[in-house]
Amino acid sequence: MIHSALAKELNAIIRSSLAENAAVLAGAGAACREVLHSSGQILVFGNGGSAAEAQHFTAELVNKFSAVRPALRAVSLTTDTSVLTSIANDASFAAIFSRQIEALGRAGDVALAMSTSGCSPNVVRGLAAARKRGLITIGLTGAAEGKMGPLCDFLFRVPTASTARIQEVHLILLHLLVAEIEKDLV
Repeated sequence: MIHSALAKELNAIIRSSLAENAAVLAGAGAACREVLHSSGQILVFGNGGSAAEAQHFTAELVNKFSAVRPALRAVSLTTDTSVLTSIANDASFAAIFSRQIEALGRAGDVALAMSTSGCSPNVVRGLAAARKRGLITIGLTGAAEGKMGPLCDFLFRVPTASTARIQEVHLILLHLLVAEIEKDLV
């Protein structure tokens, strides 16, 4: 049996998130479409569950979401264990995303970062590096935007402090963003 209180809570958070982030979704979707039409790319990153969502989002872009269409340029910065462990060992774990942005990011690309707290040091540093290099920055976080808020051109906020609920709604928002990106490609 579904836990009814939990289902009601999640439903309320989803409804609130969709209402609060409608303009962000439209703006971020348009920015991503423009970048991809200009042969740019989307670099995606986060920790833990957000790392898994970064990989999932990237797969939706490279392969397909709702229909077969041309592959889109997207890279998850969470997947190359040699690069991640080299940077973490030789520099610091806080540099694992910023260093990859330095190597792969070009002005006009998109950096999409996820942190349920908005304060993960490696995510914040990645966004700062993206901003410095002239990338468009998109963030997904919880109710508190943390340190990433001022670094984002587009910020999706989920109005709760519950990590599980934030991650569940992030996946919904990422699917909606892919649909926005695809809408003139299918």
